[in-house]
Order: sequence, then C-alpha cells, then structure tokens
Amino acid sequence: QVQLVESGGGLVQAGGSLRLSCVDSGRTFSNYVLGWFRQGPGKEREFVAALTSSGRTTWYDDSVKGRFTISRDNAKNTVYLQMNSLKPEDTAVYYCAARRDFGAITRGDLYDYWGQGTQVTVSS
Repeated sequence: QVQLVESGGGLVQAGGSLRLSCVDSGRTFSNYVLGWFRQGPGKEREFVAALTSSGRTTWYDDSVKGRFTISRDNAKNTVYLQMNSLKPEDTAVYYCAARRDFGAITRGDLYDYWGQGTQVTVSS
C-alpha cells in the first residue's frame, strides 16, 4: 500500500523558493512513477512534473520548466519538488501522486495514490 504525505508548503514572496517533499510510508516506493499536481483557487487540478521509478526520465509542464525540479530518493521513500523563481500564479495546493506506469503522464485520473496536499502561497 502506498501512503503519501506532503510537506514543505508555505508563504513565500515572488521570486523566492520552496522545496516540497512527499514521503511514502509503504514498502514499494521505488516501483512507482511519481508526479506532482496542483490546484489553484477556482482552477482545475493540473499536472506539474513527474519522473520514472529510476528518476532518470522527467516531465514538466511548460509553465514550470526551467524553474521547478523534480527528484526522488528511493532510499528515503521521498520525492521532492524544488521550486525556484516562484510567481503568484504558482499559488495552489500541491499534491504528489503515484502510479505504476507512465503512459499519458499528465493525466491525473491515471494515478492510483494521492497525498493530502500542501498549500503554497506566493505573494506579489
């Protein structure tokens, strides 16, 4: 069973940085593709980034490419999202999610497990 818990959210000024973490308490973490999604106020949930079980292949939404970096430490059962040069439009609840394959990687409905989310607020 995969159980995901996010942390690291908070309030930051535009241009600042945050690092989100997502820990899995299960024992099969290294087998899963992991992704980050976000849902801003009044918006639908959207894909942010994902990476394969090995961490060697990554995907990013164009809106965060060059600013955000996804990574994982399988020894610590943790996936990270380093967010730099934050903008007010990055304000959202950020969720990590897990799935076994990587087809249609941006589709949230294909992820099997979700965390509870962590709030990121970027002030202008």
